[in-house]
Amino acid sequence: MKDFKVIILMGRSGCGKGTQAKLLQKKFGFDYLSSGDLLRARTKIDDFSGQKLKKVMSQGNLAPTFLISYIWSEKIREIKNKPNLKGLIIDGSPRSLLEAELTSDIFEWYEWSDIKVILLDISDEEAFNRLTKRRRFDDKIEAIRSRLDFYKNDVQPAIDYYEKQGRLIKINGQQSIEEVHREIWSQLKPPKK
Repeated sequence: MKDFKVIILMGRSGCGKGTQAKLLQKKFGFDYLSSGDLLRARTKIDDFSGQKLKKVMSQGNLAPTFLISYIWSEKIREIKNKPNLKGLIIDGSPRSLLEAELTSDIFEWYEWSDIKVILLDISDEEAFNRLTKRRRFDDKIEAIRSRLDFYKNDVQPAIDYYEKQGRLIKINGQQSIEEVHREIWSQLKPPKK
């Protein structure tokens, strides 16, 4: 398990992380972990946390770190126990410097050292345009603006953290889906011997 590959996809809301994650998953046969999907699934459980989470997300606010960390760590434990695990693609986490540091601790614990962080870089304007065209309960105008502000203030320090570690690969996310995928693949494919 020492050479386990982890690919973390980061970028503004609407940058295409989910789309690229699914393409990479198909290509590599890796498991897929989406914080957004996990949180949306949690809102469907009709209890206090599910109801409150749905309300929080519909207002454009984010789940607290303790809740996302709990949901995320449960899923990581489940994935870790798979017998034929090839790798893991992560979409939507970490969302802050604290989460990036916690994530590094988890990877170190599980002896997963081959980690690449791909930043799908798009402008605020492009993100806003993309998000106003799609329709999910958490894609209201105020919620979109709030998520873009959050990216600048909270996610950017996590990106800087990975850049300092030499793990960050920056990709122009404003290209077509196919061009973005080709650029990611060119950065990830093993060098020819």
